[in-house]
Amino acid sequence: MISYWIKSDEINNDIFIPKYYNPEIQSTLEKLSVTHDCMTVKELVGRGIISHATGHEIGKGAYGTGDIPFVRTSDISNWEIKAVPKQGVDRKIYEEYSSKQDVREGDILLVRDGTYLIGSNCFITQVDKELIYQSHIIKIRVNEPEFLAPELLFLLLNSEIVQSQIRSFQFTADIIDTIGQRFNELVIPIPKSESLKAALVTEAKQALSQRIFGKALIKQSSKIIEEILLTNSVSPLEEFVSKSLDDIADSLSTETVTSEFGGFNTFFINSAEIKENIFIPKYYDPTIDEELESISSTCELITMGELKKTRKIEYFTGDEIGKMAYGTGEIPFIRTSDFSNWEIKHDPKQGISEAIYEEYSVKQDVRENDILLVRDGTYLVGTSCLVTSYDSKSLFCGGLYKIRSNDPDFLNPFLFLGLLNSYIVKRQIRTKQFTRDVIDTIGNRIDEVIIPIPKSVDVKKAIAEAVKKTIDARIESRENISTLSKKVAEVSAG
Repeated sequence: MISYWIKSDEINNDIFIPKYYNPEIQSTLEKLSVTHDCMTVKELVGRGIISHATGHEIGKGAYGTGDIPFVRTSDISNWEIKAVPKQGVDRKIYEEYSSKQDVREGDILLVRDGTYLIGSNCFITQVDKELIYQSHIIKIRVNEPEFLAPELLFLLLNSEIVQSQIRSFQFTADIIDTIGQRFNELVIPIPKSESLKAALVTEAKQALSQRIFGKALIKQSSKIIEEILLTNSVSPLEEFVSKSLDDIADSLSTETVTSEFGGFNTFFINSAEIKENIFIPKYYDPTIDEELESISSTCELITMGELKKTRKIEYFTGDEIGKMAYGTGEIPFIRTSDFSNWEIKHDPKQGISEAIYEEYSVKQDVRENDILLVRDGTYLVGTSCLVTSYDSKSLFCGGLYKIRSNDPDFLNPFLFLGLLNSYIVKRQIRTKQFTRDVIDTIGNRIDEVIIPIPKSVDVKKAIAEAVKKTIDARIESRENISTLSKKVAEVSAG
């Protein structure tokens, strides 16, 4: 907490929020002005260097009408759009808005409204094909890349000094926080050194490219693993990884969470087949049994409950530590919205103190290569990620299952993560999902989910290696982007 005085004539636009005038930010910007050209967004727009626009609210009636992503604030995580966004629209709605929004490769989407999410941003790449975005998001485009490369602006927007300004300008409008038009007041410190700019852009491009390829595999993983299970061959995977990024981008399909729910069908079942008074039709989807039967000769079909009973795996939920614990420290408290694309956010929403961590850490025992899977949360149910060495010192909430493979020779954790993201497993999770109170959950029905474990050692190894390579490369590049974002706006020691 800081305290300071300012003169009454320094009050800007009748803004009386102390953090808006944070003197530490002003001091840092003054120091940076020696080595950087410090320009406001308004000045950059005025000179035609960048332009920006907000998206549209298309109405909830458009949700779920198709598989073209409608990107919302929660769909932006770890500097990219989720591989499988929550909401999709049909082509007619897309065409109504696409020309107005005109999203292109190299654009940056930044969250304007949303409290904790404000300032989160992503870089649009060739694998982000057709999409439209909501009004709580600002699209930023660089018009003069010879002065300010898009990758450099991306790093600058993620620098500590710019993110600090965003937090200081944030205010509450009605029931939601926003940065509003104050976005134009942001000061962007652009390095004067041409050699530094060039080096940063080169490294940023490399890191982004590494993450893009991994995201493409994650985006197609459900289909690829499904084909592997059905054909008992690793050819679908080998064919995918042998392609160039451009070829991959051309062949990618756009899908949203609704693709996990399966298609519409009708069927009859005998009353004797009703289980535990469950009268939800999707629970008995016969197409799932048909597919499981088709792969039974090449896969061991074992339920999560059986795997747990034989101690091949173990899993349990986390703890609700109470909102008073939020913000007490920097140790991540991982919640259902804190991961996507197989990884935990680099900036989880809530942090806790060392004392609170010590209280729960022995019980939760989070380790590298554990898997976190969402138990509660409607659209998020079944989402999963792997805990890495960067995330092992953390706690997780009651809405998550922590799953550990106790027999990695039989069920390697990377293979397990891949199988959990196959369509046949995701669809099972969706059929088991039910509403409890005001939120959807899979509850203890996770025990009923059947995991198709390939009998072929080569198939198991190929899936595990592909998943591990993807995660390792993406985590490495994620950390590189974090480092570059610090380096781009460093205050000279001299």
